[in-house]
Amino acid sequence: MLLWLTLALLGSTGCWAGQMYGIGQGKYFSTSSDCEITGIRVATSTFGLMKSIQVRCGSSWSTVYGTSGGNTQEFILQPGEYITMISGSYKLYMHSLVIYTHVGRYGLFGKESDFNFMAYPDEEGQVLTGICGQHKLLGISGLCFNWGYPPTNITEVYASL
Repeated sequence: MLLWLTLALLGSTGCWAGQMYGIGQGKYFSTSSDCEITGIRVATSTFGLMKSIQVRCGSSWSTVYGTSGGNTQEFILQPGEYITMISGSYKLYMHSLVIYTHVGRYGLFGKESDFNFMAYPDEEGQVLTGICGQHKLLGISGLCFNWGYPPTNITEVYASL
């Protein structure tokens, strides 16, 4: 039994952030985990597949992860605003993402599909600090999220609401 469990863990899709949402497979990517995320840009196809994703750290956009093409949308955070939860859906590829912030704003990308997920930090006060995942020929096949404490004291941000 222990041997089987070890082999299952070794053969599973890994990600530095923990849980992979979606089926994964394909080329692995990872954004920097030590930046303050200030925006997310997603491209989706007319068939509802998530083609690519890009993260803005400060005022600079990361590399585009995924495949080219699609309709691009972006969600820019206000100064001092942080991503505190993400929900989405997938089938063979990622289909939708909803990005939620601590001030009640949200950004919707794509169209909902068969399998839904919700991702959020383990500890209060943590925020999204990085994204990793995998992509194949048609688009993003899986995503995982890294959570950590923001560079400023988030407790002060929550107290000001």
